[in-house]
Amino acid sequence: MPRKKKTALPAEEQTPAEILDQPITETIETNYMPYVMTVIVSRAIPAIDGFKPAHRKLLYTMYTHGLMTGGYVKCATITGDMMHLNPHSTDANYDTLVRLTRDYGALLHPLIDSKGSFGKHYSSDMKPSAARYTDARLEKFCAEVFRGIDKNAVDMVPNYDNTTTEPTLLPTAFPNVLVSPNMGIAVGMASNICSFNLAEVCDGTTAILKNPNTTAEKLLDIIKAPDFSEGAQLIYDRDQMLAIYKTGVGSVRLRAKYRFDEKENCIEIYEIPYSTTIEQILKKLTELLKDGKIREVTDFRDEIGLSGFKLAIDVKRGTDVTKLMEKLYRQTPLEDSFKCNFNLLIDGAPRQLGIVEILKEWIKFRIGCYRRELIYDCERKEEKLHLLLGLGKILLDIDRAIKIVRETEQESMVVPNLMEGFKIDETQAEYIADIKLRYLNREYIINRIREIESLRAEIAEMRAIIEDELKLKSEIIKQLAEIKKKYGQPRRTEIIHVGEISTVTEDDFVENYSVKAVLSREGYFKKITTQSWRGNDEQKLKDGDSIIACHDAENVDEVLFFSDKAQVYKARMSDFEQSKASSLGDYIPSKLNFDEGEGTLYMCTVKEYREDVNVVFIFENGKGVRVPLSAYETKTNRRRLTNAYSSASPAAAAFIEYEPFDIIMYSDGGRALVISTENIPVKSTRTSQGVQLFTLKQGQRIVSVKSDPASVSENPARYRKNKLPSTGVTLSDADSGTAQLKLL
Repeated sequence: MPRKKKTALPAEEQTPAEILDQPITETIETNYMPYVMTVIVSRAIPAIDGFKPAHRKLLYTMYTHGLMTGGYVKCATITGDMMHLNPHSTDANYDTLVRLTRDYGALLHPLIDSKGSFGKHYSSDMKPSAARYTDARLEKFCAEVFRGIDKNAVDMVPNYDNTTTEPTLLPTAFPNVLVSPNMGIAVGMASNICSFNLAEVCDGTTAILKNPNTTAEKLLDIIKAPDFSEGAQLIYDRDQMLAIYKTGVGSVRLRAKYRFDEKENCIEIYEIPYSTTIEQILKKLTELLKDGKIREVTDFRDEIGLSGFKLAIDVKRGTDVTKLMEKLYRQTPLEDSFKCNFNLLIDGAPRQLGIVEILKEWIKFRIGCYRRELIYDCERKEEKLHLLLGLGKILLDIDRAIKIVRETEQESMVVPNLMEGFKIDETQAEYIADIKLRYLNREYIINRIREIESLRAEIAEMRAIIEDELKLKSEIIKQLAEIKKKYGQPRRTEIIHVGEISTVTEDDFVENYSVKAVLSREGYFKKITTQSWRGNDEQKLKDGDSIIACHDAENVDEVLFFSDKAQVYKARMSDFEQSKASSLGDYIPSKLNFDEGEGTLYMCTVKEYREDVNVVFIFENGKGVRVPLSAYETKTNRRRLTNAYSSASPAAAAFIEYEPFDIIMYSDGGRALVISTENIPVKSTRTSQGVQLFTLKQGQRIVSVKSDPASVSENPARYRKNKLPSTGVTLSDADSGTAQLKLL
């Protein structure tokens, strides 16, 4: 019988599911926070042993599989076995393994001895071979990482499916947290720990063990600075370094090491900052070369080979290599920063600590591990002593012991009969019953009993150490000295002080050559090389436009653009691309981000801001003023100055004055006036309105000012007036026509 097809109820008859009214704070607390804490505690942030969970699980897997002393094993096998502790993908496990290997080169003291192609830390393109092709085993150095792990030095907890156990921490016998670099990004926090030199860390830890009041300043004299596996140079600033040691936050500047091959005219970069890669450097060099910003460089290439890292940069003959390298340090990742953020899990909670605090926390952790290790050894010795004390009682009557065993009819009664016959406990009786017949002689038993006194002395010594923290610290100091002697190595990262760096200005990075600076009335600017200028006297301009300023300059000079809104915009000549006479050039209001509706008034180039050089301003109301060029000098690299000149009246013209010169002013009333600029007063205040030069009738204004009266008048002397202010002179018929054609 066919089933009836169900028909949906009308929407108005449907009963909606119950909607829970849950505050957002409760949602975050019950749903989001557990995820956050899992990421922080179980994945991203390293603990006091210096390992993140994945690192710890990997190393412990290799340790339990006998790779501390055995031969190499395929990495595929290791990452597969690691799944028992870390059930992520084998690819993720393999990435963890790669980072700890000797061949990858990320650690000062590699933890895994590797065989095969594992890529390189300094290259993002050099990928490791597949795990089935590479082999690995633990480095001998790991003996110090696992010291005491088989003696109950740390807590063991069940793995994720309760099939085995794993350590919560590894009992590192040295402050691995500061020796192995580590980075992790959690939710709402991150950790970035740089590496330090093992020998220096051992000495610094010893200093704190001896004197818990050791300050960060004192520790800085022992642990001098971070030390990176890539080497390079660290630019040392004691105040900045001290801040990192105290707070655990800050950054250190690293720069590449290079040598110059004079024969090949080539710079060889052989060590780069830990925080960058060769691909990032090559990408930036390509951009700079394409943009023409490193004209000294002719070519560059990656020459990494069997001998190690090498980046070759070919340069032109005669190049100042020191200045070029300073330029490259500033503009490429050849100089980079390592940002420190010493965020660690302490007792399961994240804390940001300085170096002294980290070492104190490690000492507390290590004392706990070593005490548990001693307790374990002490208990084993006490057990052995207990057995030997029972054996000692048999020494008094060996024949009786043999007789008890021989006359006992049932095997199960041998131990009880020995216990009753010699007044010993079951453990001692079991030990005696298991002794081979050949050992039941006086010589063997006496030799064994002699150990009793030495065992008692050892147990007493261990108990004394266990109960005395000073003695525990003394033993840890001895262990650190042994580790330093066995595994310590010279610093790889060279320390250079800030004062040792060559002082270079922006001008040193700019190629210098002679140019012509040209500005049109419409605001178009050209930078034309002197060579190009010689063959092109005629400049391309828009219809109705004209040139208002033309100066000889050099490419390193500054250039000031005065706007018609009483502002001045500063730029460098090197900021502009070279132009040709046949081009319009750069539109300055757009290039320098002028305010809306703001246009150009004048332009001048500046080599130095001299007191004896003035900027002359003539205003439409007939007033004029000279302002010293030095008034526009600023200590900071400001790009715009407001109140560059008086805004009481619109400016009719502006000029740069190195020596006094004549100017001719035209009013819209048909009159002209010629004066020398030396007759215009100098005012040190930029916003000074100046003095009246040209007396105008009401409603009239100055419409044009020219700096070369002879170019616009057949008889400029006719309009000269020595007594100021002056009403000017009516234009002659000849000059009136000329003025109509030439006035701008």
